[in-house]
Amino acid sequence: MRLILTCLLLTLALPASAQIYKYTDANGNTVFTNQPPEGVATQAVELPPTNTVDMQAPSAATSDSPKTSQEAFYRTLQLTDLPSSEALRANNGTFSVGVDLEPRLASSHRLRLLLDGRPYGQPSSVPRLQLSNIERGEHSLAVEVLSGEQSIQQSASVVFTLQRVNTSSPALRPPPPKPKPKPAS
Repeated sequence: MRLILTCLLLTLALPASAQIYKYTDANGNTVFTNQPPEGVATQAVELPPTNTVDMQAPSAATSDSPKTSQEAFYRTLQLTDLPSSEALRANNGTFSVGVDLEPRLASSHRLRLLLDGRPYGQPSSVPRLQLSNIERGEHSLAVEVLSGEQSIQQSASVVFTLQRVNTSSPALRPPPPKPKPKPAS
């Protein structure tokens, strides 16, 4: 019985154009094969036509077309932990921002920052992103959701001012050395 089932499953895996033969072996088992053995009476098996489905060509996405269900929309996508009115103080230019995201980030999606309109850093699945050695001054920051290499959603840009220590400030210079006393003569 096992042999028959195995042979039957193997015959189903053959291409539809192959001819299938059926015979009974010396032990009385029914065997299905695509190559009949010599000297054994075989019978051709007619199989019904296989079902086929024509694959539709994917339509080119346009900027006006709605996103597919695979490209999840996030009801909430915004940056957190950035000051809204005062300057952000980061003396070495390194700080992190949070991403408020609802629903949770899909496993196939990644987050990437856009600093001053340009991609910044590596895509990440963690909703806490770090920036390093950013120049002081005014910047814009946004976060985008990536599916592979394609951006599928972007948050609103947040403008903030980064304040760093000015190393050329006189207040940061070491005090001048004290004059040495003159030797007594």
